[in-house]
Amino acid sequence: QVQLVESGGGLAQPGGSLRLSCLDSGGTLDYSAIGWFRQAPGKDREGVSCISSNGEFTYYSDSVKGRFTISRDKAKNTVYLQMDSLKPEGTAVYYCAAGGLVAVEAMCHGRYGMDYWGKGTLVTVSS
Repeated sequence: QVQLVESGGGLAQPGGSLRLSCLDSGGTLDYSAIGWFRQAPGKDREGVSCISSNGEFTYYSDSVKGRFTISRDKAKNTVYLQMDSLKPEGTAVYYCAAGGLVAVEAMCHGRYGMDYWGKGTLVTVSS
């Protein structure tokens, strides 16, 4: 059974860092692109960063480029999102999703329906 489980959310100060993890507990998504999306209160969900199945291709939204880094460890069935220089507008519930064999930029722009979603982890950036 496919299940994506996010962890690593919490409270961070502006300028601080957090690392989110997305565990593919079923270990069946080796050939799937994985993306991180977020939804802030009262706002639409947005694609933050996406990574191809082999990790060769990555995409970042303009709002996080240069501050966030996505990576995947296939041995651990885990995709990470390292978030540095956090800003208060980064406060949101962060979700990971699996999209199959798709282009990462299009995936992050929501042009494909995702195959699986996690339940999300809350990130709060506040002093």
